[in-house]
Amino acid sequence: MSARMRLIVIAGLALLMLLAAQSCSRGPIKLLLAAPFTGDQAKGGQDLWNGAELAVEDWNAKGGVNGRKVVLIKADDKGDSDTALALAQEWSGKVQAVIGHYNSDCTEAAEEVYGKDHVLMITPASTKPDITDRGYLTVLRVCGTNDQQGASAAKYVAEHFPGAKVAVLHDKSSYGQDITSEFLKNYEFLTKTQAVFYGSIDRSQATFSEAINKIKATEPTLVYFGGVWPQGAQFLKEMRQAGMTSTFFAGDGCYDQTFLKEAGPVAEGALLTFIPDQEKLPAAKPVVDAYKKKYGDLGPYSLYAYAAVQVALEGIAKSGSTDGREVARTLLKIEVDTPLGIMKFDAKGDPQQSPYVVWKVENGKFVEVPMAAPPAPPPAPTDAPAAPAA
Repeated sequence: MSARMRLIVIAGLALLMLLAAQSCSRGPIKLLLAAPFTGDQAKGGQDLWNGAELAVEDWNAKGGVNGRKVVLIKADDKGDSDTALALAQEWSGKVQAVIGHYNSDCTEAAEEVYGKDHVLMITPASTKPDITDRGYLTVLRVCGTNDQQGASAAKYVAEHFPGAKVAVLHDKSSYGQDITSEFLKNYEFLTKTQAVFYGSIDRSQATFSEAINKIKATEPTLVYFGGVWPQGAQFLKEMRQAGMTSTFFAGDGCYDQTFLKEAGPVAEGALLTFIPDQEKLPAAKPVVDAYKKKYGDLGPYSLYAYAAVQVALEGIAKSGSTDGREVARTLLKIEVDTPLGIMKFDAKGDPQQSPYVVWKVENGKFVEVPMAAPPAPPPAPTDAPAAPAA
């Protein structure tokens, strides 16, 4: 082969490599949504998928991200941390961003891979504070945290149930243990009293009679439960069957229509913490309307999934890069307009604002209730004559 021919071949190969690289860089933006799509929490995963899918469709309708189409990929972690870790090992480096996971246990397991590999990971629903305390630049969340939620619940109980005997129970999950710990820490600080019971249940159990008998013996005024709706509904039903009239209080893990459906009439009067009514947020109306038209009722974390996609794609668009570190650095500097309002992150990757309120089940529906306790009534007037002056 002549020198000239070799140069032509080399130039041709270089051109092919350049075209291949450009094709790769101009290919679709791939987002992985990891959540439980099978098992007793499958509805939670589907809620996330619906919100994320709607966000992707909205971006693609506007031309995608800097002219690149967005593709959403589904990954079922089954609500299991080992499965979540395996998925992270499978997908790390193959997608531009991860939306997930749903459970804090799963997010904690997966971030050990994504964080070290500098893959952008935004969780829409994992509320354990530790998730963003590990120092991974590319791990963010769009939801609030258990320390905020536990403190809100503790303040409500301290003000609305003075002198109450409080029992605390969790489901041994990372989420359940964390939220009950935050509640208990704040409750004991505010009331200077201790819980009459602190224990756990196993999520794999069919019934919880052993724990219920132990709690019942303490005669609690209120039972604070850290866990998700399948076990929360079952536990509440068994509480009532055992003759317990204690108020049931739970976190966002039980804020779901499925909890109302599974618990039935015994859910009446139950208290839960979650954010203010999403459907009344001005910025959310167009998305909520489109969501309901396509999927039906809005899931508790559907808008969060939409917001997570919005944040990820806005970061990619504004940074002009798909490198997780560049995108994350950009997101920590900018504000992103989402259905939940303007999203601005702190240095750890948490939203700077995420308020929690208390909801009560009334007539089979979740109804937001005032956080502040009503003022004490004035002293009753007395007809007794005033004592004569000395």
